Amino acid sequence: MTIDFNLSPAQKKIQLMARDFSENVLAPVVRDADREPDPLKAFQMTKPAYIEAYKQGIAFGMLPSEYGGGGLTNVELILAAEEICAVDPGFACTVLVNGLALMPVWYWGTEEQKKRIIGAATSDPTGEWIAGYAASEPPGTPGGTANFDNPAAYPAGIGVTARKDGNNYVLNGRKYWPCNVGGWDGEGANVNLVVVRTDESKGGTHGLSAVLVERGTPGVSYHIIDSFGHRTTPNSEIIFSDAKIPAENLVEGTFGNGDLLINRNFAWSGPVAGIAAVGIARSAFEDALTWSKTNTAGSPHPIIHFQNVGYVLGDVAAKIEACRYFCWKTAHYIDEHGYHGELIGAMNKTYCTEALLDGVYKCMQVVGVNSADKKYSFERYLREAAIFPIYDGGNFGMQRRRVHGVLASPDFNPRALMDNEYVEFTKEMEEIDTIAAHV
Repeated sequence: MTIDFNLSPAQKKIQLMARDFSENVLAPVVRDADREPDPLKAFQMTKPAYIEAYKQGIAFGMLPSEYGGGGLTNVELILAAEEICAVDPGFACTVLVNGLALMPVWYWGTEEQKKRIIGAATSDPTGEWIAGYAASEPPGTPGGTANFDNPAAYPAGIGVTARKDGNNYVLNGRKYWPCNVGGWDGEGANVNLVVVRTDESKGGTHGLSAVLVERGTPGVSYHIIDSFGHRTTPNSEIIFSDAKIPAENLVEGTFGNGDLLINRNFAWSGPVAGIAAVGIARSAFEDALTWSKTNTAGSPHPIIHFQNVGYVLGDVAAKIEACRYFCWKTAHYIDEHGYHGELIGAMNKTYCTEALLDGVYKCMQVVGVNSADKKYSFERYLREAAIFPIYDGGNFGMQRRRVHGVLASPDFNPRALMDNEYVEFTKEMEEIDTIAAHV
């Protein structure tokens, strides 16, 4: 058989290791950290768990073993991610962003950059090393990031500029929402991968690149954002004011290809976001099922014996199973096709995150008004589930537009994913739905 849904012994070991870590190391800190009003303090409360995750190979498990990473396949990564997300998707996001920041260095960086940056990430004796990924920008006119590949020149699209000045690039502008970038103290991660505009005369498909901004760079400041979900991971605003970085910190293969970096990054993270939705929906479902078997709502017997309760929970269980296997398929596809999956990654992320947001709410309807009581976890499940469709390349922005661009291509084969064929994502598939492309 070529299709086997049984985990191998090695895969099962990874799953159980992640479950043990999540239930015994991470879970004890989540409730208090989630309720901490100061977002930076909330993040800092997870630091001991992060250090343990580092020691166990979780924090950089997605990076190649030749540079000290865990060498996990994408299938193995999402097996572990589901277990972590069932306890706390915020913490899982912290780990995910390490990959979003450093995998492009693996894809496109020089050998010196790989050894210097990835090597440092995977050999920190303190276990505190952390990386940030900065693409998103603040709203305004113009502003935001959904139309980052708009063909118009600056200031449309990405607004952080990087002007060449001798042996340096000088950065100016603002980023908004990137995760991890402020580091443990709000003064900067060890390194941040920042998508910038290196050519203001060109549009988003040719004028963008990625640079590495290291902690302590003058002219860079951070402000922590207070969000309603993923309270244990920090989002920040970054302000660049004539910040100079060495020219060798430009990730070589991204020069003029920052657009492809963004699309590839959010394709890779698609099944991770999808499995995060599976994890949190799984927890909501298990709690609702337990509730329905132990509470009567005033009837002579537990409410699980009412048809509507059984039907609703059965539908939620089906969605969880369907989405789990869609995530497995997507991760396997990315493994098979050189860490590309721009089409299937976006489809997976949009479908699973929206289907399971509804699933979490259906569980709350089964429990009823008591699900609003903060002594239970349902309100946290809902807050977490509501984040998934709007973060990580929002479903109404980057994700669906990438699918649209691929489908509109005259060369698109509608049976490609079914046949596990490689679907190449090209610059010609970008710009769709952007205003300037239709003028």
